Amino acid sequence: LAACDATKLDLVESDGVILAFGDSLTYGVGADKNRSYPITLSQLSGVEVINSGVSGETTDKGLKRLPSELEKYNPSLVILLEGGNDILRNRDRSLIKSDLSHMIKIIERSGAQVVLIGVPKKSLFSSSDRIYQELAEEHELVFEGELVGSLMRSPSLKSDPIHLNDKGYRKMAESIYELLKENGAFE
Repeated sequence: LAACDATKLDLVESDGVILAFGDSLTYGVGADKNRSYPITLSQLSGVEVINSGVSGETTDKGLKRLPSELEKYNPSLVILLEGGNDILRNRDRSLIKSDLSHMIKIIERSGAQVVLIGVPKKSLFSSSDRIYQELAEEHELVFEGELVGSLMRSPSLKSDPIHLNDKGYRKMAESIYELLKENGAFE
């Protein structure tokens, strides 16, 4: 698991809220309704994890949706996993990066911590697109850049070419839980 060494998270209290913000990989397309990674992460952590995933969403749409989600749930931590649809549609990388950077700033201004999950480029064996590493460094975020790519390379964890199955989302939740734990969000 990759994380910026200097960046650590504050403890998420038992009554705290985590907002899982993203697209279909957050929503849980391809899995049973109760097996998305946010639901599994909530079970693992004992903390409320809100599934704020919208299938098909691009970063420009997510940027518009984010403020109301932050206001509605007042999370102490946001897991940001967004940009896959932009990459699949060949949207300009500078626009994706700009949208994600604005999202990070909005989250931080709300008082919540940000954990960034990278999305792979459109090649079979790729790790996350370079813009995610750049954003993690620029904003000094806890970052996971290999998770989605490694899950996507395992056919037994997928329901279709771009979505996970129950087992894949479970592995995603377990990896994110470990990342959060290693960085101080959970004891």
